[in-house]
Amino acid sequence: MARYTGPVCKLCRREGEKLFLKGERCFSSKCPFEKDRGYPPGEHGRMARFRRRRVSDYYRQLREKQKVRRIYGVLERQFRRYFREAERRPGMTGENLLILLESRLDNVVFRLGFADSRAQARQLVQHGHFVVNGRRTNIPSYIVRPQDTIAVREGSRKRKYFKERAKLLDESKVPDWLSLNADALSARVLKAPARENVDMNIDELLIVEYYSR
Repeated sequence: MARYTGPVCKLCRREGEKLFLKGERCFSSKCPFEKDRGYPPGEHGRMARFRRRRVSDYYRQLREKQKVRRIYGVLERQFRRYFREAERRPGMTGENLLILLESRLDNVVFRLGFADSRAQARQLVQHGHFVVNGRRTNIPSYIVRPQDTIAVREGSRKRKYFKERAKLLDESKVPDWLSLNADALSARVLKAPARENVDMNIDELLIVEYYSR
């Protein structure tokens, strides 16, 4: 399964804002973006922030699309498929796109607090630590639906990681479209996520404009 394996802090610098791709490290002083390195990566990145340049509509649309792709850890071909599916669904295409991305299993595992980042959640899912509706599921892109149940696999609950993680779970921090049972290491999808559940600074209209060119 293809995925980006390079330095993720470089992606934040490229987009000019923190995308919170490394969990707790992004909130610490060790974050490269905070250490006066918010300039773009590359040989000429340091000078780029002092250079005045006219920003075209296409550039803004491209950067927004790339930013959302990087937040959710999705490559271009899969992201384009999500957009086409969002177009087919009734309602606003941009909102449908974000709802599809929020409904990915790796994002749900992250939102529930089982992982510090979506990349870590993706790895946990790929290693088969979760069951959906009682069936072991190792596909990070699996789309959850209302009334689905997600739980840590019985054999994985004995692992040190999940024993320590259970102490950190906070049911009050879980979005209202999910219900977490911290003691049982399980959760239920109450309803489909809504646009207001996406807490990142995203302008989905720019993405729609990009693919509508």
